Amino acid sequence: MYRLVLGGVLPLLFSLTVLVTPIYAMTPAPPLAVGIMDQCDPATFNAAIGPGTCGGNGVVTFQQFVAELNTLHFAPQWQFVPSQLHMTVGQSFVATNRGGEVHSFTEVAAFGGGVIPFLNQLSNRGATVPECSAAFSAFLAGTPNSSFLHPGQSFGDTEGANDLGHPVLYQCCIHPWMNETITVRS
Repeated sequence: MYRLVLGGVLPLLFSLTVLVTPIYAMTPAPPLAVGIMDQCDPATFNAAIGPGTCGGNGVVTFQQFVAELNTLHFAPQWQFVPSQLHMTVGQSFVATNRGGEVHSFTEVAAFGGGVIPFLNQLSNRGATVPECSAAFSAFLAGTPNSSFLHPGQSFGDTEGANDLGHPVLYQCCIHPWMNETITVRS
């Protein structure tokens, strides 16, 4: 009797385990989240730069923003959160603009200047990097999936085997001190 039960039940349990395990193991991990943040004050940013520049509800005035850039060479409230990610090959991320201004999340070979000379000068970032020039041109042309994001928009990517062995760098091409470093492991 025991032989009949064990002989019929054990193979059934083993078969169910084999069937269930691959389905569970194949479920992809949810994408990692990156927040693109700023604290622009709409009244002062829109007055200084133009209507629609800031649609958020931040508290940093344009004058405070410029003063921080003059002193620190970055504005602490303008940042990617987190600024570093550790990912595995095949894992994805989604960067979402949670601020009030347009930002970009653009992959670059090396951090450098963005597309706004005034902000490059105040942040000591140097000349515009080529990837920012190309991304900005695509944005101005209305290219879908541009890395330039209006408030509430997102950009995502999946890191591949070609990203192993070196940091993958992203920066905002408007506010070039906003940087992301992704380390990819196998």
